[in-house]
Amino acid sequence: MRFLIASIIFLAGPLAMHAAGEPGIIKGSDQFEFVYRVRLPEIKGEARVWIPLAKTDAFQTVTAEELSIPIKWEKVQDRDYGNDICVLHPQPTDSGKTIELRYRVVRREKAAYLASGEDVARYLRPEKLVPVNETFKTLALDAVAGKKDDLERAKALYDHVVARMRYDKSGTGWGRGDAVHACDARTGNCSDFHAYFIALARSIGIPARFAIGATIPADKNEGAIEGYHCWAEFFADERWVPVDISEAWKNPKLASYYFGHNPANRFELTKGRDLVVDPAPASGPINFLAYPLLEMNGEIVKPETTFTFRRIGT
Repeated sequence: MRFLIASIIFLAGPLAMHAAGEPGIIKGSDQFEFVYRVRLPEIKGEARVWIPLAKTDAFQTVTAEELSIPIKWEKVQDRDYGNDICVLHPQPTDSGKTIELRYRVVRREKAAYLASGEDVARYLRPEKLVPVNETFKTLALDAVAGKKDDLERAKALYDHVVARMRYDKSGTGWGRGDAVHACDARTGNCSDFHAYFIALARSIGIPARFAIGATIPADKNEGAIEGYHCWAEFFADERWVPVDISEAWKNPKLASYYFGHNPANRFELTKGRDLVVDPAPASGPINFLAYPLLEMNGEIVKPETTFTFRRIGT
């Protein structure tokens, strides 16, 4: 398993090939324009909107080419993760207006990387929809039996989730990242797969965390993006290791790759769950933030939202 970590680190370096080595993934680096567009519904009464503002980190360089926000707004950060968030205060006269955020992004393939001196113990704490309890602990301990270190234990949990879950967006209850629902239903989308993994990992003392954004299609150079995508990271051997379990389920031949990598054709919007912001939504901390959160007269309303992209530098 030490060899695995070394391999992961090597692939993150500047010699990594920029190529779609496997269907759906781009290794090395990727460059694209990403457009986040929201059309407001009819505004009746008191309304407020929270929209993520993408930012630069160690794996993506983000330039805001245009922020077209024809409404009163302010930029805030959430308390725990430092995500940048645009908070809008639309009035009835803003009904039907379009908000457009246009970014230029250079993204690097992500592999295991050294922690930056942060308090990793915070990622052992439960969240509203990701509890740490005896059910998860029992399942996790059974899955990791005989494994010696946290890297091997996390791989066993990864394999357990791939084997136990099914990617299925039928019915109700999926898509909230509800670890209990995912455990019971054994179905869901990316948020459910990763909530379940994070709950299992934390229950046996492995710090784990969540991030959300979008997958940029690898097989075309422009067009629409179907929706958000999320992934997780766990902490082992002083490094954060990325995993994408729902994609591993959908692409079994890439299961080894997705334990330890995020491809370059990704765009991260926010990190973390239960985001605490000021001004705060009436509905409480934000579960996770990719699509905008619009509250009108105390009720959540879903505005029309689209993501599009155009690959550049190819």
